[in-house]
Amino acid sequence: MASNKKANKRNINISLYWKCQLIGWSFVSIYWAYIVYSRDNYGLFYTLLNYVFDISIGIFLTHMYRYVAIKGKWKLLSIKQLLKRVIPSILILAILYVIICNIKWYLFRIYVLEGNTSFIDAILYWDPILLTGLRLMSIWLLAYHLYHYYQKEVVTARDNARLSIIAKQAQLDNLSAQLNPHFLFNSLNSIKSLVIENPNVARRAIDLLSDLLRSSLYEKDKDLITIKQELSLINDYIELEKLRFEERLQLEIEIDDSLLNFKIPTLSIQLLIENAIKHGIDLKIGGGLVLLTVKQIDSKLSISVVNPGTIKMSNTSGLGLENLKQRLEIQYKGSASFSLKEKELDQVVAEIIIPINTTKKNV
Repeated sequence: MASNKKANKRNINISLYWKCQLIGWSFVSIYWAYIVYSRDNYGLFYTLLNYVFDISIGIFLTHMYRYVAIKGKWKLLSIKQLLKRVIPSILILAILYVIICNIKWYLFRIYVLEGNTSFIDAILYWDPILLTGLRLMSIWLLAYHLYHYYQKEVVTARDNARLSIIAKQAQLDNLSAQLNPHFLFNSLNSIKSLVIENPNVARRAIDLLSDLLRSSLYEKDKDLITIKQELSLINDYIELEKLRFEERLQLEIEIDDSLLNFKIPTLSIQLLIENAIKHGIDLKIGGGLVLLTVKQIDSKLSISVVNPGTIKMSNTSGLGLENLKQRLEIQYKGSASFSLKEKELDQVVAEIIIPINTTKKNV
């Protein structure tokens, strides 16, 4: 019983919007209540009734505006686009405010005060009600949109903070992957065998390993990176891995040159390549081909990596892939996606889809 009572109390909580509506219009309407009580002799009962009507009129008009703004998704508009809607809305709301208030005043004069007033004269009485309506509606709309602008900025700042943390975690994950004993052992072992046999290749291998570690430490502090920069990092990584896999590892890249300057989440393609080698090539005796394809499909950018193998639970539940999914979700507000699927002929496809209209080019 006690838990039910607590649940009922939670259910009847009034939202911040309705609290502001009730408190704001109640406060504003006090002035008019004083006017009709002291000047027009409405009496206490009719003053209170008029007071309730004034509150209701203000709430009704502004709530209708809010309904239209939500339906039209005005919160997503630029300041210029929003002003083109807000300014006419203020005028329309002020005119409606005048008309409704005059009808209310006419009805009070006829049925409460038993006066003899022309309906036309009542409707055409606009001064000073129109100025009051313009002032009240301007203040309300300004407060409403400023609040939502502030909320939008808070959400954006929070998302950017989360994205920064996730990007830093991706940087640490990448560095950890490149510093893990297995990776370093194989790389250093390959370099060791080349020192005497082929010093030039050994020096190149040391440069590649150095570049990879340097990139992990210093170049991965940005949320976005161009595809061209990411491919440069991938080529170094593949060249170093080929010291171990030799002809067992083949990489083929298919990309339209016009897409090279589009920006994508840092380390996103490299993560797919690393997974393809770890869960595909490394498990195949004969190795295989990793096919990277970057192309535009309608208004979206498709990045896919195909490798031999099958999907296991460990392939899909890794921290790296979960990290990538979160980064895509925050960076592109849910409009980007990641998928990992099996194809026929013992192949696995990892694909990232990013909307091109939010993918920034280098200037």
